[in-house]
Amino acid sequence: MTTARDLALVVLGLPPERPVERGDLSLALAGAEAVDLLERGVLTLDGDRMVPGPRTATGDRLLDQAAGSLLRRAPYETVGDWLWRRGHQLAAIYAEDLERTGLLVSPRGHRYRLRTGRPVPADSPERRSAEERRVSGEPVLAALTAVLGTRDTEDTEDTEGTEVSPTDTRESLDGGPVSTVLAAVGDAVTELEAARLRRDVEDSAFDNIWRG
Repeated sequence: MTTARDLALVVLGLPPERPVERGDLSLALAGAEAVDLLERGVLTLDGDRMVPGPRTATGDRLLDQAAGSLLRRAPYETVGDWLWRRGHQLAAIYAEDLERTGLLVSPRGHRYRLRTGRPVPADSPERRSAEERRVSGEPVLAALTAVLGTRDTEDTEDTEGTEVSPTDTRESLDGGPVSTVLAAVGDAVTELEAARLRRDVEDSAFDNIWRG
């Protein structure tokens, strides 16, 4: 399983009162793919520029698609730009793929977890593995779930009861390329939330004009 698939299973398994915006999840999934490509040697970073490595099969269909989407001409693409481009509709793509492989199901009478009405994870070894990775506090998955605001209270405190922020989680890594990707995901999600807030304010102002 890839980091992106683990993240999708963790988020889709959240209780209905903790929904995740589809756009936020899409950006985080793109970031998870970038981390996996870095770890497989398919990608390196030059600052924040994504430099493709050798064309190598990863063993995962969607991760191979991510690798194939990398721009292979200098000056290459920034991590932030790639997140927006690769992340377009990525949450729906992962949900559909997981459903196709039987890792997502639509239980009768069960409320869907995402606002888009996607099915929920089946009880499977893959889901249990993703949950074990989440509970263990593995730094990459922990940082991504923190950015999405989905970490449980007990996940966000250290052994002395001190709250751990997304920045703290990123800094627990080596401060190298993976940290650069995670920081870019955080910036992109923040930017998207700001755009949603502006839209809400503008819609509210428009409604007030018509009400008079």
